[in-house]
Amino acid sequence: MTAHETTLCTLFAEVLGLPRVHPGQSFTGLGGDSIQAIQVVSRARLAGLVVTTREVLRSESVSALAAAARTDDRTRDRSGPVTPPRRFGPLAATPIMEWLGELDGPVDTYNQSLVVRTPAGFDAPAAERLVQALLDTHDVLRLRLPEGLAAPVPAARIPEPGTVSAAALVACVDARFATDEELPALMRGHMRAARALLSPREGTMLRAVLLDRGADRQGRLALVVHHLAVDGVSWRILQDDLRTCWAALASGAAPAPDPVHTPFAHWADLLRAEATSGRRMAEAARWDDVLRPAPAPLAGVRAPGPLDPETARNTHVLTLPPEFTGPLLTAAPGLVNGTVNDVLLTGLALAVLNWRRDGDGDGPPGTDPAGGRVLVDVEGHGREDVVDGLDLSRTVGWFTTVYPVRLDLGPTDPADARAAGPALGAALRRVKEDLRAVPDKGIGFGLLRHLNSHTGPGLARRGIPEIGFNYLGRFPMGDDRAWSAAPGHAFALDDADEGLPMAHAVEVNAAAHEGPDGLTLNATWTWAGNAYPGTRVRALAEEWFAMLRALARYTAKPGAAALTPSDVSLADISQADLDSFESQLGELL
Repeated sequence: MTAHETTLCTLFAEVLGLPRVHPGQSFTGLGGDSIQAIQVVSRARLAGLVVTTREVLRSESVSALAAAARTDDRTRDRSGPVTPPRRFGPLAATPIMEWLGELDGPVDTYNQSLVVRTPAGFDAPAAERLVQALLDTHDVLRLRLPEGLAAPVPAARIPEPGTVSAAALVACVDARFATDEELPALMRGHMRAARALLSPREGTMLRAVLLDRGADRQGRLALVVHHLAVDGVSWRILQDDLRTCWAALASGAAPAPDPVHTPFAHWADLLRAEATSGRRMAEAARWDDVLRPAPAPLAGVRAPGPLDPETARNTHVLTLPPEFTGPLLTAAPGLVNGTVNDVLLTGLALAVLNWRRDGDGDGPPGTDPAGGRVLVDVEGHGREDVVDGLDLSRTVGWFTTVYPVRLDLGPTDPADARAAGPALGAALRRVKEDLRAVPDKGIGFGLLRHLNSHTGPGLARRGIPEIGFNYLGRFPMGDDRAWSAAPGHAFALDDADEGLPMAHAVEVNAAAHEGPDGLTLNATWTWAGNAYPGTRVRALAEEWFAMLRALARYTAKPGAAALTPSDVSLADISQADLDSFESQLGELL
């Protein structure tokens, strides 16, 4: 193997939790998703290699990616002055910040959290030093909104490093006498107290809780961060920083995280400029058409209006076991050169069709008044390559995009799909193509909807998709090493303020967990009580998992893999043409 291949094989194995990776294997073929690809990009940069997220996801093998990798040239001399990107001062509101403000509810303690194992002997002074390093490195953790989200854009500010002290933000709890079984409940109680102390108005975006168990046992460290400053990708960055900072501190050095190449404030400025660019304005008609009302309940468009807040009562959690999750998240995307989102959204669209055919549509049971069309608001990680030269692999912040996708399955037999028949493969190919047609993974919708005064009002009047979908990626669980996620705690799930209205009538948040027994898919369904009865949402959730089990079975069928039009360079070829060609080729062989 070449030096580049060796480095990338090691990084793939680290990120994907595999014992080894061979040069002929591909990232997506091993089950990697776009969020994990960002981790590869970040760690490759630290190893002196430059690759993009797109290259990681699209390269057919490690060898191909290694051939495309560039040596990091940041240390080379450059002619002429270089203006550093802006880090401090006023922060331009991003689309997701505007989105949150439109929910018109309490958001002072809206947060995500992470609980990790700490090394034996890790104490309060060490915790303060590590948290201070995070605060000084990642600017948005010092964000201040003195007048809240409703304030004018210049009111949001990022002060310089050193202006926020970790000493006042870290709570240390003596947990020397607590058992392993008692730790989760003990930590949750202290995290509730930490959550209540968050305050964007006062610049308190982060609180930390250390359960100190002495010199001989692992403790626990919780980071509770306001959602305005963190997202699912950010947690992976912060977790890596905790590891590297502790390694430095343990060796007697200062805990200094690796540098951030593109500051969040600079990114926010670029989004403001991009929102009125010609290429984004050209998308406006497309998004307007996507949001045209569909004549069917659920997965259509609902009129703007208040929804009930999320409650534990209106929550349904399902877990797909390893025997289905493994092939679903690794083999199924490869059938169409696709992604995990292609697979999960195919199952969701088919489940909605069956749900509507049960008699909840405008027509009689067995028919679909929407003609096989399903509208879904999809969340993405938002770290898209909209401007050349950016590197967001080390930037902490809330980058999430929310954009509508109309999935057109056409005349479909859901019963055949549920039985893992040909209809399932046809649906998977159509959904993949619908998602590939979305420009720049949907980042333009939020720009036009929230940052463009010409296009925003018209898109707002179109309404909001009834159902929201978010796949958070894969998370390693059950690892007992220091700085790994601690058992008994959720990872990167939103914790909303009491009384905050839901954004969608029904929301699905899914994540894959890699535990000692294998890979599982965990899905949390929530719904507004004034939108749909719980019995109907639970029925939809169960139908979704039925379709996902069918997709897992479908991966083992001969001839399940197939090309789609976006896989070939011929501009006018259709899916029917490709299917016919592959059928004829199969007969010849």
